[in-house]
Amino acid sequence: MTAPLSDDPAAGALSLALAVVAQSAAPLLLLDAELRVLAVSASFSRAFRLEPSSVLGRVVFDLGGGEWNMPRLRSLLSVTLGGGDPIDAYELDLELGAPPPRRLVLQACRLDYADADQVRLLFTVTDVTEARLQEQRQADLLREKAILLQEIQHRVANSLQIIASVIMQSARRVQSEEARSNLRDAHHRVISVATVQQYLGASRVGEVELRPYFTQLCRSLAASMILDPIRLTLKVDVDDSTTTGEASVSMGLIVTELVINALKHGFPDHRSGVITVAFKSEGGGWRLSVTDDGVGMSKQPGGVQPGLGSTIVEALARQLLAQVRITDMDPGVRVAIEHAPGDAGSDLA
Repeated sequence: MTAPLSDDPAAGALSLALAVVAQSAAPLLLLDAELRVLAVSASFSRAFRLEPSSVLGRVVFDLGGGEWNMPRLRSLLSVTLGGGDPIDAYELDLELGAPPPRRLVLQACRLDYADADQVRLLFTVTDVTEARLQEQRQADLLREKAILLQEIQHRVANSLQIIASVIMQSARRVQSEEARSNLRDAHHRVISVATVQQYLGASRVGEVELRPYFTQLCRSLAASMILDPIRLTLKVDVDDSTTTGEASVSMGLIVTELVINALKHGFPDHRSGVITVAFKSEGGGWRLSVTDDGVGMSKQPGGVQPGLGSTIVEALARQLLAQVRITDMDPGVRVAIEHAPGDAGSDLA
């Protein structure tokens, strides 16, 4: 609906714009230099339960029961009216009596047309109440899920610690040295999985920083497996790379297996040495390696046959679309997991 127009021919140039405003599907007001309503869209009247006749000719701040009379809105419209910046997606809450308040997104711009003496503002209102409520509901659900996930992770960590304790107790009771060794290996693996899970559970959702992740993992491995830290040292040399939680789990398990293997085979007879866990990414590729300065690869025909640890590392490397490369360092051994530049699935940032 539009305000009555004069018969002055100059007003005819505005009549089409007024008609367009009146029929707009979006809630619109056309305001004059006094911020009085020249035209109102039917959608605005419906949205705010106002009779069009009660809107036309009134100052926008007097609409309804005065709920539009807000100091911040007055200030914004005054600036735009004076030629300042337009109002662009400004959000406010409008109290209409019954809670909750309506959440509105406002836009206003000064119109430029032939009659420069006649200032006009186009005022647009979008009701986003339901959208914001839905966003809040989704945020609440995500928060609840995060709390539940944290509780599950805590219980899993406790369960893994209990399992590790049971395995170690079993290792102390068995008579067979081979069975005792296998149980100890299983204990170390459970502890490492618990460490990986505990660290990732405490980290933020999203990218995992590899340096603190590997540092914490190696501290746990050293504490549980190295009885004499003066004789054997576990070092970390990692760059600033990050990766996804899924990829970091595979990398953490690879590190665990390779460190266990180095401790088990590289330093017999109380030999001293250093094991270094390193990671570097460059040009879209990356390399994760575990290097020791122990006795090195077996020179005996047949050597040491690949065991469960090697099978686990190979499988995890395939998940990362990477290759396993073993190098005799003389002394020691380096096992590297290499992902070539351009290959999919690296998940490195």
